[in-house]
Amino acid sequence: MKIRKEEAPVALQLPVATFRVAEWDNMAVAYVTLSAGADATPLLEGLHEDKCQCPHWGYMLEGAVHVRYGDGTEEICKAGELFFWPAGHTVRVEEDSSFVEFSPKKALKEVYGHIEKKVASLS
Repeated sequence: MKIRKEEAPVALQLPVATFRVAEWDNMAVAYVTLSAGADATPLLEGLHEDKCQCPHWGYMLEGAVHVRYGDGTEEICKAGELFFWPAGHTVRVEEDSSFVEFSPKKALKEVYGHIEKKVASLS
């Protein structure tokens, strides 16, 4: 199975982010684009510890993502780097960025569902 990243269906569209997702077996692969200034932190409020509870494995295509973990540590994942973000994180970007991530399908849907409800409540 294969799909071009730009052709994966849009699973979540926000003013500052697009999440295109293909689902295979119990995994989801997402092509994510984030605009400069995007910060997931407010959208994750209400989840356990106000953090994303879905682990992600991936590859940075462009830009950089600032990742903050539940224990307070932070790191920056830059273009050309592979990454693993365990459950219990939030992300923000200072520049336009994109990456491909692999996640457990069920956990990813739960986080996306929470974000959709949060965005709707802010409208």
